[in-house]
Amino acid sequence: MGSRFAKLGLTVALLGGLAAGVHAQPAPAPVAASTAGETQLPHKEGDFVVRDFRFRDGQTLPEVRLHYTTLGEPKRDAHGNIVNAVMVLHGTGGDGHQFFRSQFAGVLFVPGGLLDIRKYYIILPDDVGHGKSSKPSDGLHMRFPHYDYADMVDLEHILADQGLGVKQLRLIMGTSMGCMHAFVWGENHPDAVKALQPMACAPLRITGRNRIWRAALIDAIKSDPQWMGGEYKTEPTGALRTASALLMIAGSAPIQMRHSYPTPEAGEAYLADYTAHELATLDANDLIYQFDSSRDYDPEPNLEKIKVPVMWINSADDFINPPDLKVEDQVLHRNAHIHFVDVPASLETHGHGTHTWAPVWKDHLAELLQESGGPVS
Repeated sequence: MGSRFAKLGLTVALLGGLAAGVHAQPAPAPVAASTAGETQLPHKEGDFVVRDFRFRDGQTLPEVRLHYTTLGEPKRDAHGNIVNAVMVLHGTGGDGHQFFRSQFAGVLFVPGGLLDIRKYYIILPDDVGHGKSSKPSDGLHMRFPHYDYADMVDLEHILADQGLGVKQLRLIMGTSMGCMHAFVWGENHPDAVKALQPMACAPLRITGRNRIWRAALIDAIKSDPQWMGGEYKTEPTGALRTASALLMIAGSAPIQMRHSYPTPEAGEAYLADYTAHELATLDANDLIYQFDSSRDYDPEPNLEKIKVPVMWINSADDFINPPDLKVEDQVLHRNAHIHFVDVPASLETHGHGTHTWAPVWKDHLAELLQESGGPVS
């Protein structure tokens, strides 16, 4: 998933076809506010507008706004090609800014970090349907095109290629939904990236319990009389309360949570705070689209198309991707480029949100960078 699950750990610890675009020059943003749990880093924000993008459901939007954040500056080779770009892809319900959290940016992007922004050009997109990019809650509601993961990846590629002039990314890192996008990138745009680090997912269709809880979340919203076919005047609170509970359980970290909330009262207080935050920030239509976008995700038939090193990382306490399923047995024999790591559950892991805790897996990132050509100097 994404920021909604990553923040559980934070709380515990503290396109169709290409289209012409219009590039709004990003203005430097002030240093990040002194927010608990965030690393203050200089960055820029911008928007790239993709014209007349045709989605796979057959609908076309005259403009798709893609918001993004960048850190560092592009470096070019003798031919003018950018060689140090890294794209980090968020999860369902998230946005690019989630990667400013101290357990991610404070480990990777700072001086001496594996992705030190004095050496790397970091691109943090807000995917369509998320953050400050075009989404149903902008006004179209349920008339918004029903985007899927392939649409989202095509738009990410357009942003990199046409918006920012990056023909080949040095690395794509993806968390949860972004993890699944990384596999789609490797198949659909095999020459546009040198290495992939997908975290907290599987390159297989979403079936069984994973599909059922997603469907239950969507059904809870659509069956609420307050939803009104997506034309609600106020958010359907009862449905969002149910959705919030499903999100919390799916993102839970059993060892962490037992340690941090050792009494019934502590657990109930956490639940109340979590629910209040979710009710203040969730939009019902956006949430339906975000969870429905995984409906036809299925990279398994084309795994052989991936031709770059892949460091696929899951954690053993992930409710969404439990180790009992042994999904790696269905994958690793298909492509020798794919390496799999299942991080054992401990007080250092954070359930599904382990994907945002770089201290847990940064050594594997170092291995991937070395295998795929070495760090940028």
